[in-house]
Amino acid sequence: MQKLRCIAIDDEPLALELLEDNIRQIPFLELVASCHNAFEAMDVLHQEQVDLLFLDIQMPGITGVQFLKSLQTPTAPLVIFITAYEQFALEGFELNVVDYLLKPVAFERFLKAANKAHDLQKLRQTAPVTEQATHFFVNANYALVKIKFNEILYIEGLKDYVKIYLNSAKHPVITRMTLKGIELKLPDPFFMRVHKSFIVSFDKIQSIRNLKIQIGESTIPVGEQYVDEFMKMIGENP
Repeated sequence: MQKLRCIAIDDEPLALELLEDNIRQIPFLELVASCHNAFEAMDVLHQEQVDLLFLDIQMPGITGVQFLKSLQTPTAPLVIFITAYEQFALEGFELNVVDYLLKPVAFERFLKAANKAHDLQKLRQTAPVTEQATHFFVNANYALVKIKFNEILYIEGLKDYVKIYLNSAKHPVITRMTLKGIELKLPDPFFMRVHKSFIVSFDKIQSIRNLKIQIGESTIPVGEQYVDEFMKMIGENP
């Protein structure tokens, strides 16, 4: 049985511990990470494949509802809300959550919600994706910042951080994320890794000279190990 990779998100330590215990009791669930807020969860989503979120609603900074709205893409994880507040139920179901659990949650009720998520995930894996994502969100300056694919010029990797250069912004968006992690979010064949430290948008390339790419006022080198693949993509022999 393929396991659902999960994140537990709750700002209350005891509630988070109970979530972890419940997840570990269910054979088809795998706990990837436990997070105390939406920012921590976003960092995990940038690094790991995640199928299901167990998400508290009332959290400091960004609420569970706000966080969920930032994840509305065809490939976003499934979400089960877990909260002490009944008044958020309608909004939760309008956002297509799998289930809405009121604290304290009996294990039998938790298991029922998990089974529902498992069934939905199997349907997802067999259903064709008909909608193309147009954007993703990153954690920057203590906020979730929307990054539209068609606004990206290029991306520069700096160890555990990346700089995302946009045609709509004077300064790059800086977020804690690896270049490999952000590469997985970008749609092929519109973006390509051309250097160990750079990803470029093909649509934004203005010229190429001596294996140097010109995008606006920026010059991006093509790394030696990427030359052959890059030349194939632009229709030239290396």
